[in-house]
Formats: sequence, structure tokens, C-alpha cells
Amino acid sequence: MADGEERGGRGEEKEDAAAEERRDWSELTPVCLANVFRRLTLEDRWNGAMLVCRAWLDAARDPSLFESFDLEPAFDSAGSGRPDDAAWWTPAFRRRVDSMLRSAAHCAAGSLREIRVRHCSDDALSFSVERSPNLQTLSIRSSQNVTDRSVFKVASCCPMLRELDISNCYEISYRSLEVIGQKCPNLTILKRNLLNWLDPSQHAGIVPDEYLRACPQDGDLEAAAIARFMPKLKHLELRFFKLTISGLVSISEGCGNLESLDLFGCANLTSRGIEQASTKLKNLKTLVKPNFYIPRSVFHTERYGHWRLYDERFQTNVFQI
Repeated sequence: MADGEERGGRGEEKEDAAAEERRDWSELTPVCLANVFRRLTLEDRWNGAMLVCRAWLDAARDPSLFESFDLEPAFDSAGSGRPDDAAWWTPAFRRRVDSMLRSAAHCAAGSLREIRVRHCSDDALSFSVERSPNLQTLSIRSSQNVTDRSVFKVASCCPMLRELDISNCYEISYRSLEVIGQKCPNLTILKRNLLNWLDPSQHAGIVPDEYLRACPQDGDLEAAAIARFMPKLKHLELRFFKLTISGLVSISEGCGNLESLDLFGCANLTSRGIEQASTKLKNLKTLVKPNFYIPRSVFHTERYGHWRLYDERFQTNVFQI
């Protein structure tokens, strides 16, 4: 009898296991599915869950899952440790990013608070911000086709913006900074870094040559816009920015709340000028100075003048020449 009971118990276990295998997971309520999908990465949701069945597709489109649209982890993974890739600068890749950005903005139904992408277009950015009135973080670095037109749209549609990264976006001018500053009064983080124009060889074969040559030259105009219209800034990045001491003084006078200032690669600044300007920033905790190595291949005596200027402009005890 005991043997019979044991066999019966094993039979029930097998039946339970078989039932488990036959369970239709699509019958989970949308709320449960959305709660599960929230634990997945963006890539797993888009390339996995959305492709299983219609019920999972609908659940994966729940607006609560699209409060943040962050492609940076995907870029880091695809780059295999490299910060950039030639394929990312092609029209075909831009269309892929645009498609994902549009889909995310549509699914979010106004709940999108964070966008972190690269290489998007004017049209896709405009489409997204028009549907994202609660957007607080926008990072579109290396978006070579984004212009003032879509940034004006950002300013008018996203008044709650707190963080903006427009690094390596060469078609954006000081006018965008003026409008963003006027329309987005709570902006506290601005990143306006440029590609390394001192040694462009590190971008050779990746970034198109014509784009490298289009490096913005109006650094002081942009600095004036930042100083006048962004008084609440706490974090400012201007790597390889074409800024003179005049522009830096403007920033130090207009952005008194700055706690972090990154001037790495700003070759037109002197240590003396930086020290004088930074004394006005009483809340400054982190200051990254233009501490860089200038290759002989890009040094032009007609630009920097006599070798004696090295002692003042680059200070050989700090900069390696």
C-alpha cells in the first residue's frame, strides 16, 4: 500500500510539472506583466517580450514602462569599450534611432521624463518632445542633424527640463541656449562638450571629416547666453570648448550657483585667467582645468605665437608639451 501511495505521489508531481509546462503565461493580467517587464532591460523588452504574443506586446507598451528611454547602456555595449563607431554616423543608423525614439514617445503617452539617445534627427526629436511635457532629462549628444529648430521645440514643450546634454551637436547655436534658458528656468545641468579638435586623429575614420571641420567657433557667444539665461546651473561641462577668458568671466558672473565646472581641453584659457574667474564661484566644489597634451603635429606657431607664450598659455609645469 505504501508503494502505491508513493507511486501515486510521484504521478501527481509529474502531472503538476506537466501542467506547469502547459501554463499559458499570456493569461497574466496586464498589471502583472508590466510589473515583470519593469525588471527587464530596454533591449530585453523590445527584442524579447514584445515578440512573444499580442498580450505581451500590449503589456510591454504600458506607458509606465516608458518614463525613461535610455539607449546609453546599449551604446556602451555595442561599442565594446570604444566611445564611438563609424556606423553610428550613417543615415541608416540615424533612422533606426529615430524609429525607436518615436515609438517610445508614442507609447509613453506623455509620461516620458528622461531621454538619452545619440544620433537622432530634428524631426524625431520634435515628435518626441511634443508628446513629453514632463520631460526633465534630455541627452542627445553626437546628434549631427539636430538643429536650433528642434531645440526651440524642446524649449517650448518641456518647461520642466533640468538636465540637457547637447555635446558634439554642431548644428546647435547660441540661440538655442538663449531660448532654453528663457523657457526652462529649472535647468541645473548643461553639457556642451565638443570633439577633440586639438588632436582630431582620434576621431579619424569614425566621425566624417566635414563634420570635424565644422566645429563651432562662437564659444564666447554661447558663454554669454549661458551666463545671462541659465543662472541656476550647478553642473556645466565645456570640454574642448572654444572659450576665451572673456567668456569664462561672463559665466563666473552669471552662474554663481555652479558647483562643478569642466573646462578640459579649453586651449584658449590660461591658468591665471581660470584662477581669477573661479574665485567668483563661491559654491564651486569641482573644477576640471584644461590639462591636456598637445601633439607636435597639431601645433601651429602662427596661432600661438612665439615659444615664450608656452610659459603663460600652457604652463609647462602643468601641461605636458
